[in-house]
Amino acid sequence: MSRGGDTRFEKGRSGNPNGRPKKRRLNVSAFDIIFDKTLTVTQGGAERELTIEEALELQTYQAALKGSKMAIRKVLKMIEKREAALARQGKPTGRGAKMVIEHCSSNTNEALRILEIAPYDPAWGDEHPRMRMATWATQAALSRPGRRKFSEREVQNIKFFTMNSEALKWPRGRSA
Repeated sequence: MSRGGDTRFEKGRSGNPNGRPKKRRLNVSAFDIIFDKTLTVTQGGAERELTIEEALELQTYQAALKGSKMAIRKVLKMIEKREAALARQGKPTGRGAKMVIEHCSSNTNEALRILEIAPYDPAWGDEHPRMRMATWATQAALSRPGRRKFSEREVQNIKFFTMNSEALKWPRGRSA
């Protein structure tokens, strides 16, 4: 085919006068398209429109209230983000509730006894009885990852305050 005067288009005139079509959405994922949609949800007998994101957050809140640990973590992260955003705006984050913490060693000891973390034997005597931790509780504490190495003195104290301390399995490299 020759490039002479018998071509489809006139010389100096574009074959595509409108140009290349513009992209409708730049770098938009399928999730962005889905998140733009809304749902009609019935709550308490009343219908209302929610975005997909709001509906997912509502489901996460409901799952957290039912006890889902992953949902609880997600809700706590959402709360942290919200409080950080409010702090950046200079708005108060809490409801102004005042928390009072009272410490009472006898309550703590009683709780440890009720939970059988530090059982109490009346034969040990009532005057300043030495609390001894249940072996399983000490073992659980020793087995937590990421802890530092214990000094010889700390190892002696752990053994002294643990019932049946010979049964403890020390994690590798954690004792002096």
